[in-house]
Amino acid sequence: MIYIELLIVLLAIFVGARVGGIGLGIFGMMGLGVLVFGFGLKPGNPPIDVMLIIVAVITAASTLQAAGGLDYLVKVAEKILRKNPAMITFLAPVVCYFFTLFSGTGHIAYSLLPIISEIATDSKVRPERPLSISVIASQQAITASPISAATAALLSAELLGDKGITLGSILMVCIPATLIGVIAGAIAVSFIGVPLEKDPEYLRRLREGLFDNKQHNEATATEEDKNAKVSVIIFLLGVLSIVLFGSIDSLRPSFGVDANGVVTRLSMTQTIEIVMMTTAGLMLMFTNTNITKAVKGSVFIAGMQAVIAIFGIAWMGDTFFNGNIDFFKSHIEHIVMQYPFLFAVALFVMSIFLFSQAATVRTLYPLGIALGISPLALVAMFPAVNGYFFIPNYPTVVAAINFDRTGTTRIGRYVLNHSFQLPGFIATIVAIVVGFVLISILF
Repeated sequence: MIYIELLIVLLAIFVGARVGGIGLGIFGMMGLGVLVFGFGLKPGNPPIDVMLIIVAVITAASTLQAAGGLDYLVKVAEKILRKNPAMITFLAPVVCYFFTLFSGTGHIAYSLLPIISEIATDSKVRPERPLSISVIASQQAITASPISAATAALLSAELLGDKGITLGSILMVCIPATLIGVIAGAIAVSFIGVPLEKDPEYLRRLREGLFDNKQHNEATATEEDKNAKVSVIIFLLGVLSIVLFGSIDSLRPSFGVDANGVVTRLSMTQTIEIVMMTTAGLMLMFTNTNITKAVKGSVFIAGMQAVIAIFGIAWMGDTFFNGNIDFFKSHIEHIVMQYPFLFAVALFVMSIFLFSQAATVRTLYPLGIALGISPLALVAMFPAVNGYFFIPNYPTVVAAINFDRTGTTRIGRYVLNHSFQLPGFIATIVAIVVGFVLISILF
């Protein structure tokens, strides 16, 4: 029966992933219905806290977009990249990394990818190199961002929040680990492929007149919008506040002492929700932002899709694993405890199906905790949830391929031999290894 239930879970994930968007949540909920009504499993805990955190963060990020803050950040990035075109393979992923780190969403990469492609082409650098690692960098940074949905899920009380893991400890491990992983990936891709002038696809497009070598994305000489600057400052202050509250517990309000003599403080879940919604409110107060524009932007739409996806998938996963926890403990606990990296492999594989770091965390981490894996080891394995580059149909992957007018960024004949595999695997593996090194040194 357990194997049949697992088949239903995997089928719901597969169909939902094929449908895309809110399909993950819809078919995840259908799978949950089969488990509950068909197999009599007790429903697990819906990820309410995680969903509310995502709503709060997306509200702030979409307000920033409506105020012009994201466009302003893209202009800043373009200036940085154009000043050092020869170093585009290393600068581009670092810029994408930090933009995602502070915005909490990898969707900002959509605005940077065409700029990266054009600068690389003009500099006669094979665009595949900076584009592929930049997409990977935008994914890795999600698992290091203090305001990403994935970090919020990991920090929730039912996962690591009650295990002595703070936001500060997660950032101390994941920021250097993922950044080193991205740099390692950049070094690796700097050697892939032939030089642009020798690439057969690029030369074919030149011969057939399919490639217009004129620059399509010149920076516009418009006056920088004051409201956009103000919104960026407010947003970054909000992010900084969350980092401080998460790193220094004493900054959060206390509400007395519980029966065990432990001071009861405002949880980080509630802190993030309050700070992010307040940040959105301050941006509305100090900028002339149309709130209707915020809910129509790409960040808001993508964020709400993520909420629905996590609602169905995570609830289904929680129900399945908790309903069969004795089976998993008796059959795989010894193996996972002896070879913890196998759980990292499971996280990687699950993220391929779910296309969401946060959904992967909510689906599998309860199992890792139940199996007795060290909370610090679970932090070190956090970057393993970045496996959705494996199948080249994620939006940022597809966008990078389309933005490369030279044709060097591509999907191979066998589909899985595409431009993002090498940097993706190197960045992820290096990040996990460095994570384990860091927890052994710092804790």
